[in-house]
Amino acid sequence: MMISRRAFSTALLAGAAASLVSTRGMAASATPVKARNVVLVHGLFADGSCWTEVIARLQAAGLNATSVQNPLTTLPEAVASAERVLARQDGPTVLVGHSFSGMIVTEAGVHPNVSALVYVAARAPDAGEDYTALAKTFPTPPASAGIVFDGDEGRLSEEAFLRDFAGDLPAAKAKVLYAVQQPFHKALLTGKTAHAAWRTKPSYYAVSTEDRTINPDLERFMAKRMGAKTIEVKASHLSLISQPEEITRLILEAAGQQA
Repeated sequence: MMISRRAFSTALLAGAAASLVSTRGMAASATPVKARNVVLVHGLFADGSCWTEVIARLQAAGLNATSVQNPLTTLPEAVASAERVLARQDGPTVLVGHSFSGMIVTEAGVHPNVSALVYVAARAPDAGEDYTALAKTFPTPPASAGIVFDGDEGRLSEEAFLRDFAGDLPAAKAKVLYAVQQPFHKALLTGKTAHAAWRTKPSYYAVSTEDRTINPDLERFMAKRMGAKTIEVKASHLSLISQPEEITRLILEAAGQQA
């Protein structure tokens, strides 16, 4: 049976489009291997202790959890700190990032020990993408106005921290977290990822629906673009503290473990 040139061209384009969608969605459809190791990375305005609630639950489930102390200096140095921890793991490892550390997960996630990625209200850039430019295509979240600098070091003001970063936590607990926030260097914000691990690794995303630090619609856009298994959590930017059960369940799913 003869086929017209137009029909052939249409079929060819359709096949190419299907191939592109299939490639982009590969990470979402892939089933993660069973992992007993979890490496967690914190973002701006925090330190490694912000994962305490999640770590306790992962340990109770029998997993080995390690929280990276992100130096918040430059992206290469932050990635290197995560890679050193990943290299110490003895098998398949779920790499989890909150907020800014989604940049680190996206870059360091290509490490051979990483079996799956979890983004918690986190940045998820493509390779070489200008995240700041991407973020500007969405309404600016309130927390951005609360960033103050002392020379090259930035931090969040107490008012912005309590209202826009940790808005659903008890005030006393939020004030303790504010007291231990780690300042970041301006140079950190200029870094771009050279790789996008979510294109080749099973990926999961927890959107914070009440987020005032990263626009929730930007989170949804990034999660959809990567083809991630996505959940929505009614929480502030700190869902890992206010809703640790839900975040832990998502990590356990990424680890191929029963919640």
